[in-house]
Amino acid sequence: MATAVKVDEDAKSRLEELQAVIRLKAGKRVTQQELLSRLIDDAYESREEVVDSFRESTVPLTDDEKEAMQRGRFSSGTETDEEDIDDILYG
Repeated sequence: MATAVKVDEDAKSRLEELQAVIRLKAGKRVTQQELLSRLIDDAYESREEVVDSFRESTVPLTDDEKEAMQRGRFSSGTETDEEDIDDILYG
């Protein structure tokens, strides 16, 4: 069952361009529905990358961000290990 999806003119134009490139380079005509299905399948297989593309910040941090974090560090003079951290966090 097909469902209509609204896209802006720029996205529609790029979809049509992709469709034309496939026809020229692969020698095969594909419908926009086939192309969108393929793109969705590819995005689904790499969904972590797609999710990350919507995040406001990126990882790894930039050098400036790393420097800012390091400036905020200080030594408490007490050594801690994983067990200490677990006790503090989980009681």
